[in-house]
This record gives sequence, structure tokens and C-alpha cells, in this order.
Amino acid sequence: MFEKMQRAFWKALTPDLVVDEPKQVVQPVSGLATDIVAALGGVDNLKSQQPVALTRVRVELRDVGQVNRQALKIAGVPGVMMLDNGVVHLITGLEA
Repeated sequence: MFEKMQRAFWKALTPDLVVDEPKQVVQPVSGLATDIVAALGGVDNLKSQQPVALTRVRVELRDVGQVNRQALKIAGVPGVMMLDNGVVHLITGLEA
């Protein structure tokens, strides 16, 4: 949240120096916000997703290289755990 406000502040002061985030059209996935899906590489990169705890979502990806950690942080995911075989745990807090 603070990062979004800080980015908007600097964008207002120096619009030519702060690069806009590329906008992607993403199809909704049940249980995940569209900005999180976009940061994970889009719907086509998702094999499966499921909440595994009150604070965690387990996502299986086709290509882990498409994950944008900065975009996930901006989307409100404070922590990301990369595991083997394309499995990623998103530490989401109580919104999982």
C-alpha cells in the first residue's frame, strides 16, 4: 500500500522519470486477484492454485521464470516462496 502511494507521489512530481507499469489484460481466476495472476505470468502460466493455510496460497506454474516478484509485492503479496517443480507459495496474510 505504501509503495503504491510512494510511486504515485513520485509519478506526479516527475512523470517522465517514473515508467508506467505495462498493462496486461488478464482473465480472472477464482481465488486470485487479476494483478496477482498477471504477476505470475498470466492465466496460461497457471497449472493449479489452492489455499493451503489461512495465510498462504499454493500455486503450480508452467514457467517459474515468468514470475514478477516486484509486481507481486505491489499487488499486496508480502512474501513469495519458490519451491521445486514450479510450485510457488504466496504468503498473503489473512486474505488467502
